[in-house]
Amino acid sequence: MTTPTLALPADPAAPSRLRRFACMMYEGVLLFAVVFLASYLFDTLTQSRHGLMLRHARQGWLFVCIGFYFLLCWRKGGQTLPMKTWHIRLVDLHGQVPALPRLALRYLLAWVLPLAAAAAVWTLAMATGWPASTSLVVFAPFANFLGTFAGGGQFLHDRLAGTRLVDHRP
Repeated sequence: MTTPTLALPADPAAPSRLRRFACMMYEGVLLFAVVFLASYLFDTLTQSRHGLMLRHARQGWLFVCIGFYFLLCWRKGGQTLPMKTWHIRLVDLHGQVPALPRLALRYLLAWVLPLAAAAAVWTLAMATGWPASTSLVVFAPFANFLGTFAGGGQFLHDRLAGTRLVDHRP
């Protein structure tokens, strides 16, 4: 399989944080459908009767299904539907659609900061004894934006994986 080539300017700019945030919110809406269908399939195949039954297997299955969704979309043209809507494209350092191993590495690395933030929220809740502080976990996915304040506005997982998000307006 050949790597698709893209027509990009010589040095495309990174999309703004606001556009990436909007894209992330739209992605969350689409991921609801991916998770719903994957959960339905899991429940049908395992005859699960509630969400806590086979909880860890379910989490692993959803991790794989979400990863498959992203890898498939990114490999086809460097964009998911929300990325197309917001004119954002994922490319490697040479401006090409990244290879599958690089995309898999990006997907795995994208989980590091949100999981670390979720662990910090859980630790805060345990240390303070305030169970309501666990509600702060909804902010954990936004930990990825912390890395954009250095390195040309790119996410930390993009810099580590050798990929970047570029503005791809027509």
